[in-house]
Amino acid sequence: MSGVLRRRWVLSLALTSSLLASLLAPTQAQARPAFIQVEATQWGYTIAGPNTSELQKPRPKVAYVEAKSKFVVNYKNFPEWAKKDFQAAVDIWSANFVSKVDITIDASWTRLGSSGILGSARPGDYFSGFSGAPDASLFYPSALANALAGKDLDKTQSEMIIQVNSSGNWNTRNDGRSHINEYDLQSVFLHEMGHGLGFLSTDSYDSFLGYGALDQPTPFDAYLQVEDGRRLSDIPTPSAELGKALTSKLLWSGTLGIAANGGVKPVMYTPTTYEEGSSVSHLDEETFKDSSLDSVMTPNLDAGEIFYEPGPLLLAMMEDLRRKPPVGIAVGIPSAVRNPAALISNSSVIITFDPPTNARAAQITSYAVRNVKTNEIQSSSSSPILFNGLKNGVSYTFSITASNSNGTSEAVTTPSVTPQPAWKRTVIDSKSDGSEVVSTTLNGQPAIVHLDSKSGNLKLALWDSKKWISKSIDGTGGRSALPISGALSVCVSGISTKQILHIFYSDGVDKDLHYAKFDGKTFTYDLVDGNGAAVNLYEDPIRVRTASDVSLSSACIASTARVDVFYRDESQGILLGASKTSTAKEWEYQLVDGDRKTDGRTTGDVAFHISALSDGKNDYLLYDSVLPITQLTTNSNGEVRLATRSAASTSPWSYRNIENFAVSLNPVAGFDLALGKSAKSISASWLSSSPDSAQKLDSLHWVSLSPSGAIKKAVTNGFGHPSQYLSNDGSMIAFNCEQRLCAVDSSKTPSKSYFISTYKNPDGISSTWVLVNKVKYLVAGVNGQLSALRQ
Repeated sequence: MSGVLRRRWVLSLALTSSLLASLLAPTQAQARPAFIQVEATQWGYTIAGPNTSELQKPRPKVAYVEAKSKFVVNYKNFPEWAKKDFQAAVDIWSANFVSKVDITIDASWTRLGSSGILGSARPGDYFSGFSGAPDASLFYPSALANALAGKDLDKTQSEMIIQVNSSGNWNTRNDGRSHINEYDLQSVFLHEMGHGLGFLSTDSYDSFLGYGALDQPTPFDAYLQVEDGRRLSDIPTPSAELGKALTSKLLWSGTLGIAANGGVKPVMYTPTTYEEGSSVSHLDEETFKDSSLDSVMTPNLDAGEIFYEPGPLLLAMMEDLRRKPPVGIAVGIPSAVRNPAALISNSSVIITFDPPTNARAAQITSYAVRNVKTNEIQSSSSSPILFNGLKNGVSYTFSITASNSNGTSEAVTTPSVTPQPAWKRTVIDSKSDGSEVVSTTLNGQPAIVHLDSKSGNLKLALWDSKKWISKSIDGTGGRSALPISGALSVCVSGISTKQILHIFYSDGVDKDLHYAKFDGKTFTYDLVDGNGAAVNLYEDPIRVRTASDVSLSSACIASTARVDVFYRDESQGILLGASKTSTAKEWEYQLVDGDRKTDGRTTGDVAFHISALSDGKNDYLLYDSVLPITQLTTNSNGEVRLATRSAASTSPWSYRNIENFAVSLNPVAGFDLALGKSAKSISASWLSSSPDSAQKLDSLHWVSLSPSGAIKKAVTNGFGHPSQYLSNDGSMIAFNCEQRLCAVDSSKTPSKSYFISTYKNPDGISSTWVLVNKVKYLVAGVNGQLSALRQ
């Protein structure tokens, strides 16, 4: 149940091969419009060098008062003396690296494969296309990406991984002095943290064929030039040409780095025999070994050598990484753009496309989009491009070309598109951004539970037949005094006007699952799970409270007899349940799925998304699952699973796959899902992809569960690639379309799609259907306010 599986599933960006990745990365970005995330695999080494020729001056004691960032180190097997050296390096980098987002480091004291390697480091992941990225085509390491985005792009993943060779001949005295035959650990940490923060190439080299590959170029790669001025990141990959570049002279082209090096382009370490973990990702050893402060990022650390601080050259190069690298030398004329699309909007159209296949080498300077009907032309350096001032109900087509300094590509034409008016919006709560919303009916009136991400407070909006009444549930100013992070679910028990509202939510600090019960007048509170004494392993047959992170997802069902909540255990990758009868004082726990392959269960990594409903006869639990990663490291084995049982009982669950990917030829299913209940049926809905979409979401699927029916689907052409969040009321299914809101009426044959709002949120827009005075509304956070949208 690895975190690797989880990350690849949630973001749907595992790549099938290096060549496929280089061709499809722009296309796959649209599966999750916010950004692309890929796992870091290349390491940067510190190599053990010979003894220094002379003793160096002791390291001065410096108090770094002003911290520009905060590093949190998770130590594994570290001796106490080594922790002191690590903390000293952390203090130095925290005074030099600017970020308002905490930087977590997983540090291991272990025996490395070679005694000649003193330490190694890599980022946690790489991110591309996020808000704040200087160049959307490049992949930024976790810590740098978070610093540029101003937020943690993956709160479940550490930003840096560092390994230290426990068998090294270390100076264990913490005295900051040079000792012959002994290596200075603080110097290794200064060096390796530089790699983890971005001073690292993602290249690879095949020594047998002499081929080089660079599938996800970083800003570090984009600043490297061969001697003729071409950027390393623009050379075709994989190729012998790139392999030659990796073993030939490379120069740094960043203006700040050049200025810090006396106006001369710094030379990188590129020996003719490629050295994994050293080549390309270091300053040249021969050029900089005697340059005092600027020798930190040379590949070797000699015994007795001491680094005092990152040095002006390294800091200047790190600052270059925060800027957009200049364009390279254009080769040839651009090919035609790929996958052109025109998307519906209100009196406007959004034009999207993927770059040409030769985008790297061609160095495209601009794209031009022409409205075929009006001949209006708009230019941009990237997709998407917005055309305003159009007429709703009128059909338009557009042509797209790509240009560089050598010429212009052939034009491609989009399918026709007809703009639609947006739904009318009214504000429910102007003091909540509604970053996550869920709803139900309480005592015959709609009740909305919503989260304000700005304050971390959880609120309740109740309709009293005339107006919305706001109540505070919990949060930074509430009972728990912790910011609420989400995992919201609500359900109702009781009849007539004496119903009870059950609310489940998680906090963003302790990662626990909380419970609030509202009787119409007052709230009572409890902590469901996450605060146990230890992690309750999935092998344990007796379920008790766990210390796992249980803050990702939840869904609940309530009856007169009891309330049940289902949630994901992040540490184990399993689906848990907790129940409490109306007279019980304690929660009872169960393991629902993810632990075995008997009894219809699965050993997949389950319950990233959960939805639960009851029709009074049966309980329905819908969730997703990822099976083991394939040899090609693709996550194509996604399933949508359904567990059912008799309502108001403790009978065993029955399990089945709603959509079998092998039969339906859907590479991935279950990026988000939702159950819906109407007067006639209960239905399940989920996001999926087509056989030719290369893991790019392009369709919305649904099926009636009661009564049982056939799977139906709507391809979202004209609205954009769908993404979470889903909301299903049994007939209307709301989904995110190119970071906006759209909906499908699944009760019609054929189904009908609607454009709802022009508001865009790269983090997704949570929504829920409510019925107010017999009028249907979609409630969501729009323009930073909890709003109701009506057609």
